[in-house]
Amino acid sequence: MSQLPVDPTEAFAELGRIKLGDTDLDGVLRQIAELAKRTIPGAEEVSVTLVRGGDNHTAAFTGALALQLDELQYEQGHGPCLDAAHNSTTMAVPDMSTETRWPDWTARARDEGAASSLSIGLPIQESVTGALNIYGVKPGAFDDDAVTLAQTFAGYAAVALANAHLYDTTATLAAQMQSAMQSRAVIEQAKGIIMGERRCTADEAFDILAKVSQDSNR
Repeated sequence: MSQLPVDPTEAFAELGRIKLGDTDLDGVLRQIAELAKRTIPGAEEVSVTLVRGGDNHTAAFTGALALQLDELQYEQGHGPCLDAAHNSTTMAVPDMSTETRWPDWTARARDEGAASSLSIGLPIQESVTGALNIYGVKPGAFDDDAVTLAQTFAGYAAVALANAHLYDTTATLAAQMQSAMQSRAVIEQAKGIIMGERRCTADEAFDILAKVSQDSNR
């Protein structure tokens, strides 16, 4: 059963209400994809591509069609979603049957049932970019109003993703710091035990620990 369409104003508000403490980066990505599908007229399936360094992957998708068409671009090394992500621009394919920029990809896309597409770049962080990919099953599925709406939606989505990525990175760093502090506490306790048993200095106790660590690879 298909979900009811969402008014664009409500969609933008929903993106702004995402509470990062209640979800993770994957949850934000899924919410963006599902919301875009229900908000942008002509959208049959939607995906979000993330690009970090030389790695391209589909981080969220609403259906198999979007995932297949994304992964085909990654395999071929070119396509509208990759161009949109790398250049932070909008790449529209009004009709797969007349598109000449990516002939191998559009031929396969037609075979899979897609007739048009729209990819919009998502600048997230300096080291991470992405694209919102929208696929239609009819030629000319996205008119000028739909393109403008998709671009506005992508702007809100980029802010939500940037915040989520920063939150996720900060949370990971905090966990690493906490682990390091716990490890330091254990080391200090072990040093104290060794100093008491061997009647040695703190530096000598640490050297003993280091040798044991190296020998046992722990």
